[in-house]
Amino acid sequence: MILLAMLGSALLAAALSAAIPARRAAQAVTVASSLAILALAVLAALRVASGAILTVAAFSLSVDGLSMLIILLIALVGATAAVYSWGYMERTSAHEPGRLRVYYANYNVFVFAMLAIPMVAESTLVWIFVELTTLSSALLVSFENTREALEAAWKYVTLSLMGAGIALLGFLLLFAALQAGGGSSYTWGGLLAAAPRMPPALLKTAFLLIVVGFGTKVGLVPLHTWLPDAHSQAPSPVCALLSGIETTSVLYVILRLLPVLQASPASAVAEWMPVFGLISVGVAAFLLLQVRDYKRLFAFSTVEHMGIILFAAGLGSGAAHYGAMYQVVCHAVTKSFCFFAAGAAVLTVSTREIASVRDLIRTSPAAAASLLLGGLAIAGAPPLAVFLSEFSILRAGLAEGRYVLVGLLAVFIAIAFFGVLLHVNRMVFGVAAEPAAQAADGSAAAAVPPGAAHAAAVAGAPLPLTCLTILILAGALVVALGFYLPASLDELMRMASGILQR
Repeated sequence: MILLAMLGSALLAAALSAAIPARRAAQAVTVASSLAILALAVLAALRVASGAILTVAAFSLSVDGLSMLIILLIALVGATAAVYSWGYMERTSAHEPGRLRVYYANYNVFVFAMLAIPMVAESTLVWIFVELTTLSSALLVSFENTREALEAAWKYVTLSLMGAGIALLGFLLLFAALQAGGGSSYTWGGLLAAAPRMPPALLKTAFLLIVVGFGTKVGLVPLHTWLPDAHSQAPSPVCALLSGIETTSVLYVILRLLPVLQASPASAVAEWMPVFGLISVGVAAFLLLQVRDYKRLFAFSTVEHMGIILFAAGLGSGAAHYGAMYQVVCHAVTKSFCFFAAGAAVLTVSTREIASVRDLIRTSPAAAASLLLGGLAIAGAPPLAVFLSEFSILRAGLAEGRYVLVGLLAVFIAIAFFGVLLHVNRMVFGVAAEPAAQAADGSAAAAVPPGAAHAAAVAGAPLPLTCLTILILAGALVVALGFYLPASLDELMRMASGILQR
């Protein structure tokens, strides 16, 4: 029942947000629903960490350690982004109450679809919910209704739907492999049981098609091109969801296939995953050096981190898989905070152009401190959590003797570290120019869209209370994870890494 309660809460919030015309009703409903989902997720996580498997057979729902970890992160980021949205959207779009109701309705549908991905046991239903995240989040990306936002949303939808077709073909071949192997249940457990008897050629082809198809949603190179555009145009709390957890929830589907491959003669194909991941990390690292928009900066960082997770998952050892799960947790918590910090900077200076933001520490100490902490954390500065997760992955790779791959990964991480902190340092501590600089090419592409013009009118005003609250709470969590890992969370990560080992 706890699983149905989480899904039902998100759907009910979506319906009420759209239906109730009272001012701020949609905000209140969404925040209440998100906090309820977070409380239910924590309760469910404690039960799963103690050894329980939650199932609802009538709705094909089943949650183990791996899926529970993803659900917990979705609930956490969803709750913090909902509270943050209250003040952020009120500041930028208070003059459009009707559109705000649409925003919150789509927000809750998006959260519902993401929650359903790790809960559903049947592969075909997983594909459906992945595509539902595309449709609902595309409406959020285009919320500002400017030319740039609409272009980013169309690019996102086009690439994602192309990937969806490729992934669907992969799932059809996977079903054919299941039938050829004598299996009958098209669930993750059914696939694992039939894997030793599946034709290797069919299984390999299906896996590669699913990786390519869902790689568009994850943001793997060269399928990542929509990601920086969408993140630069979407409202910052939406970016926290897109980058912090949506990419990971889709990557979860790929990770679910690893045990199936390992139980089959087709397992050799998984050995290419570190290479695929390394390509994403390398390309993202160099793109970080030349980015001009600080929201795009964090978007390219997501491409880097998805590559790191894929790299670790493909190494094969238990230590590497634990590092991958650790990286999943650290990325979700830290990247969502980064976009909250970016949103605070947008509210303060009304531009996303890195060259136009200087001496932010004087303009808004809260936004500057958050941006600096976010940059240090996501770049992997010690002793913060991302440093620990990346170090555990590098150590696991060395233990397996993958010296060349690990060396390249370390170099790319170092380049990304330099790229992120180079830009963040200039924005926070750099000397302000006179007059305010435009983009290097003379365009105003990185300016805040007209739909957010209200933010420009109040630039320099104190940050909304809900935004400040989330910056403090999320920032404290980012710091705390570098020093303390709750026992239940550690157990969930160990259970999740154990599932990848089967």
